[in-house]
Amino acid sequence: MILNVLVAGVTVSYPFLIWFSADYLQPRSMALGLAGLFLLRYWLQKTVKPAGKAESRLILACALFLLLGALVNNAGWLLAYPVFVSLLFFAVFSFSLIHPPTVVERLARLEFPNLPAHGVLYTRKVTLVWSGFFLGNAAMSLLTIWYGDRWLWSLYNGCIAYVLMGLLMAGEMAVRRKVKASF
Repeated sequence: MILNVLVAGVTVSYPFLIWFSADYLQPRSMALGLAGLFLLRYWLQKTVKPAGKAESRLILACALFLLLGALVNNAGWLLAYPVFVSLLFFAVFSFSLIHPPTVVERLARLEFPNLPAHGVLYTRKVTLVWSGFFLGNAAMSLLTIWYGDRWLWSLYNGCIAYVLMGLLMAGEMAVRRKVKASF
């Protein structure tokens, strides 16, 4: 539990950690520390409670990306981490569109095991919207890297992206209420 809170805190504050420490630490040190945190989380999940395959793969993919960043020892690699994560989520969500059930349908079936056909159609549309969001977020994150201003990169990846995600979630929840009322 404590490790999950720590990983979540580091994940959310990642852009600000990079911004503040980039002048003081080698990129390799930061990447190794973060990769170690992800690997510890993976190991603890395997020993305490078995994680799902998808969750384990996502954790390992992030750790591998950071280990490669340590090998490269380039700050640009660390700046690309939010792009990588967004593309990873885009891949997961869009893959589920091609090979159903979609990610959102799986989550919906936790609450409604007998999800009706129009509910499945709705979850498909929501998965498509989230896929678009993650692809757009990756593009914006990449633009902040190309612009070359670390403060702007930190602002977008550490604040604006989360606000946009929250707005999308709130909008989807409002629409979902109407859809659920028709069940």
